[in-house]
Amino acid sequence: MTLDLFARPALLFLPASNPRAIAKARESAADLVILDLEDAVKPVDKEAARAASVEAVSVDWPMPVAIRVNGAGTAEHAADLGAALGSACDLIVVPMVDRPLSISGKPVAAMIETAAGVLAAPAIARSVCALIVGTNDLANSLRLPAIDRAALGMALQSAILAARAAGIAVFDGVYNRLDDPDGLAAECAHGRALGFDGKSLIHPDQIAACRAAFAPTPAELGRAERLIAAATGGAERFEGAMIEAMHVESARRLVTRQ
Repeated sequence: MTLDLFARPALLFLPASNPRAIAKARESAADLVILDLEDAVKPVDKEAARAASVEAVSVDWPMPVAIRVNGAGTAEHAADLGAALGSACDLIVVPMVDRPLSISGKPVAAMIETAAGVLAAPAIARSVCALIVGTNDLANSLRLPAIDRAALGMALQSAILAARAAGIAVFDGVYNRLDDPDGLAAECAHGRALGFDGKSLIHPDQIAACRAAFAPTPAELGRAERLIAAATGGAERFEGAMIEAMHVESARRLVTRQ
């Protein structure tokens, strides 16, 4: 299965220890499913979750499937990484990354979840295929009294800048409230406005709002298609604005995401 993460905005995390959640994820509209062995799994269930994740990816899925291992320095990391590398998963997600990774054998995404990770993001981005910002842990690392998007602004933009400089995809963190669809939609829209390629999700009910927010609107598509058709090269006037090659490139990128 092709792993074009730029075209996969909805990343659904779920505990690898929960067979019911795995079954629901397979039937969902998620663009990427991430079977979690880290925070979502109790210590007593770690070994069983590892085996369950390997078994889960041994069958065909309608979307790519990743395994999030426990972080470097934890007791479970080596066993998790070995199991994931030997499995049929499409991607390995590593949490709490604060330095470049050197994992070969499968595509790897790094989670930026600490102050050190933000500062090292440019080097980390050059060693992986995607960045995922873990906003809950990042807020804790920064000692914020609450998860405040404004207070996280510099860190979020730093991760985006690092990813863009490295030419890789970058994803926003989770929205914790499951009973606030308006808040979820607003945060998804904010993430897209910042430049994220998509968002981490914690429940299948969040998928539709995420995909809608990160997809181009009909108005955006229409303007992009008209701009591409009208452009003749160099600086020129289009619908009352000046455009040049960069605007054509942006329009083509938007059209490919529909």
